[in-house]
Amino acid sequence: MFYKKDSSNYKEPLDGVNLKTLSYGENMSLVEFHLKKGCAVPLHSHPHEQIGYLVSGKLRFECEGEEFLAEPGDSWQFPSNVEHMAEVLEDSVAVDIFMPVREEYMS
Repeated sequence: MFYKKDSSNYKEPLDGVNLKTLSYGENMSLVEFHLKKGCAVPLHSHPHEQIGYLVSGKLRFECEGEEFLAEPGDSWQFPSNVEHMAEVLEDSVAVDIFMPVREEYMS
């Protein structure tokens, strides 16, 4: 599967959080997030393993008692079923890989 960038079909599951599944396979999906300064992804967990990369902006994560300040070029990994959260400190763009596929993020 190939993906050609376009700005349509973004979902907004939370105020200030826009996402789009870019590519996916049988077992994983690649999701782009556009995040507005001041918004937050509240503490949550999911059965998906998550690996991410910050393209631009600044995020603050909390996971298992640890805090992490992510800046462009930084990455993260959250195991499945582990609670984590993110606070958006600057307008940001991040990409995450989820395994298995995040069905609810599909267009």
